[in-house]
Amino acid sequence: MYSKDVSAQNFQAEVIDKSRTVPVVVDFWAPWCGPCRILKPILEKLAEEYQGKFILAKVNADENQALAGQFGVRGIPSVKAVYNGKIINEFSGALPEPAVREFLERIIPNESEIKRQEAMAIYGRGDRQTALAWLDKAIELDGNNYNAKINKATLLFENDEPQAAKDLIAELPANMQLAETVKELLTKIELAERAHALPDKQTLITQIQEDGMNLQARLDLANHYINEQAYDEAFKLLFDVLKKDRHYNDDIARKTLLSVFTLLGPQDARVRTARKTLASLLN
Repeated sequence: MYSKDVSAQNFQAEVIDKSRTVPVVVDFWAPWCGPCRILKPILEKLAEEYQGKFILAKVNADENQALAGQFGVRGIPSVKAVYNGKIINEFSGALPEPAVREFLERIIPNESEIKRQEAMAIYGRGDRQTALAWLDKAIELDGNNYNAKINKATLLFENDEPQAAKDLIAELPANMQLAETVKELLTKIELAERAHALPDKQTLITQIQEDGMNLQARLDLANHYINEQAYDEAFKLLFDVLKKDRHYNDDIARKTLLSVFTLLGPQDARVRTARKTLASLLN
């Protein structure tokens, strides 16, 4: 029930998609492989014993050579643990049952992680306050559940509590504070705080209409648009500032653009287009 044969045809559904909710242990094996015949029954037995805490996906490497190559299989048996679409742990060779159990215990989410996942599912259904309460439970169970703290910081920011979000981020280890998701969140907080401290939008629009060289009003209005995720309007204003005064206020227009590029990510089509415009203005 908790183990199945998987091929390239159903790998996406049975491994990648399923790993969004439960760890999937992929066993690359072959009929001629002696160690595979030792390991495979152990994995099948434990899959039943763990009753759905992980799913066992058995892949015949001979029949799915391209798939095995894609996953970096150099010899068999080769076992890969996939969670949230990514390989989180692996081993090669036939391990004894106690060692396989230790491997499984490392990849199966603990109670804190289960509560974190439930919190984000609740958040996905639109109930931010209940999600925050569940994240508190997850953190109470495991103070080192850093993903729960990052999730909570994100929800606190969306709840208009930027300082609380920053305080929580400050509790993370230094290496976690450098994670892309954390840096993006800090950028969002910084941009939002900047926008909240500005004059209202209509006042800024009036100032720009009355004084075409009012660069600060353009910058301030751009920050309002960034906070509203109206990035095209923000980019236009920031490019206007660069055209009128390349180095205004310590090059703040260019720095703001780069912050938004980081926030949106390099694959965003708006970023690719804006980068080209920025490059042409700086040349």
